[in-house]
Amino acid sequence: MTGRVVLPEWAQISEKRRAHVERVTTLLDDWAVRLALDGQEARAWHDAGRLHDALRDAPEDVLRALAGEPAGYTVDMLHGPAAAERLRRDGESRQDLLDAIRHHTVGSSQWGRLGRALYMADYLEPGRKFSRGDRAYLAAQVPHAFDATFRQVVRARLEWSLREGMRLYQTTVQLWNEVR
Repeated sequence: MTGRVVLPEWAQISEKRRAHVERVTTLLDDWAVRLALDGQEARAWHDAGRLHDALRDAPEDVLRALAGEPAGYTVDMLHGPAAAERLRRDGESRQDLLDAIRHHTVGSSQWGRLGRALYMADYLEPGRKFSRGDRAYLAAQVPHAFDATFRQVVRARLEWSLREGMRLYQTTVQLWNEVR
């Protein structure tokens, strides 16, 4: 399932963002193989990777029309909820996939393995320029220590948010309280 991802016709992403989506999808596909996921779950992981940022570069009015105002998100946080809503309207019924995409930037304590995998892949994909060695190490650990690696990724993302003076969303705090 790796290679150039197929996006829906309504997707609005730049070539730079497309490259990120392809790296996330490739990482999820690799983990699915290493974890010996069945075909249905592996397909969901692939779809989560290819669709999570499908509206990342959409105009604000499009994002707000689809996503509304979830939990006081800033406009740059609306692409996940907007993509999930667009997919739902188009007939997507895999609730775990919709929830993974909807919350991939902030996390969710309600997630199963799919949401957690997307959250990690989005952070650990090799194209990001920071902490490359640490992130590569964590990415390699996912198939062997999924839950422990997830906890480390949540911690790293929280620490970054705190260090940068970013807002902590309630769903993120609830997720941390569940996994710590």
